[in-house]
Amino acid sequence: MACTNCSTGSKDGGAPKGCQNKGTCGTDSCNKLTVFDWLSNMSLPSGQEPFDCVEVRFKNGRKEFHRNTEKLSLIIGDVVATEASPGHDIGIVTLTGELVKIQMKKKGVSHTSPEITKVYRKASQKDIDIWSDARAKEEPMKVTAREIAIRLQLQMKISDIEFQGDGSKATFYYTAEDRVDFRQLIKEYAQTFKTRIEMKQVGFRQEAARLGGIGSCGRELCCSTWLTDFRSVNTSAARYQQLSLNPQKLAGQCGKLKCCLNYELDTYMDALKDFPDFDTKIETERGVAYCQKQDIFKGLMWFAYADNIANWHVIHIDQVKEIVAENKQRRRISSLEDFALEIIAEPKQDFNNAMGQESLTRFDQPKKKKSRNNNKRRKPNSNEPKK
Repeated sequence: MACTNCSTGSKDGGAPKGCQNKGTCGTDSCNKLTVFDWLSNMSLPSGQEPFDCVEVRFKNGRKEFHRNTEKLSLIIGDVVATEASPGHDIGIVTLTGELVKIQMKKKGVSHTSPEITKVYRKASQKDIDIWSDARAKEEPMKVTAREIAIRLQLQMKISDIEFQGDGSKATFYYTAEDRVDFRQLIKEYAQTFKTRIEMKQVGFRQEAARLGGIGSCGRELCCSTWLTDFRSVNTSAARYQQLSLNPQKLAGQCGKLKCCLNYELDTYMDALKDFPDFDTKIETERGVAYCQKQDIFKGLMWFAYADNIANWHVIHIDQVKEIVAENKQRRRISSLEDFALEIIAEPKQDFNNAMGQESLTRFDQPKKKKSRNNNKRRKPNSNEPKK
């Protein structure tokens, strides 16, 4: 996850090439779920002290609020040591100032709560080295942890492991359909990894948000970049938007329905208020016609007779309302053809390429045909004189 100004490799001091912000730029690209600090260039009124809480990010977008009791001069990007139980943890400051108060209010955290832990100090080089060594152990441990869970035949999946900054505790994040008895599993982990073990169950959407990835749209997952609240999504959202109920296309990387199905649902619901019901039927002298399709953007509905379901007739919704009003007065229209619209097909643009550039092999050199008689022994000519 890097912005377009950054490139691969790094300069001296660990700063990426381009922005030189050490992965803490304000473009919302280097970090997960970052908040743009639009108050960073504004000074506080005279006599007002800065807010004493800061937002600290840990692995994979996990964020917590900590109190700056030591009055440290902290800016976005500083690596700090925070209070943990037991020991201390290492994180990166992602937000300071008055915007932290807004984020705490948004997440329902009171800034006067005694449960808010404090920031010990800015991390020293020794703290960062211990933190880096602990992070390097996580991937090999995850492979071993999954093997142990499979050997114990537990219906669970170890999705991620996060070490505390001082290396004294490891948190195992797992997903499971049902309740899992992992008492024996914790004993196996403690004997194998020689550290304190903590198990945390997360949902499938939270797992995808922690791990990240690329969606079918070609962009990074919404849940790992900016989406924080996971609202329930059901198949009715796809029906209202007239999407095909294909589970492979509607499901995201978490295996659940995509969260983006809710993005435009309110717009579709407002547009459908002016539409007659999809179950609307029209009574004509030729027979009863049923609705087959709706076009919300153009305000059109397609109807077909019950005895000729393959032949559709397109009618504007205003005329459909008039026909329904006539049917309520027990009057039938003559036929659908009298109200049907003519759909003019858009002309297809054929691009003729006279240069033949559509061929993928236009730059390939033609292969020379090999003679079949090269390897055969040349037969002597009967007309040649014998020696």
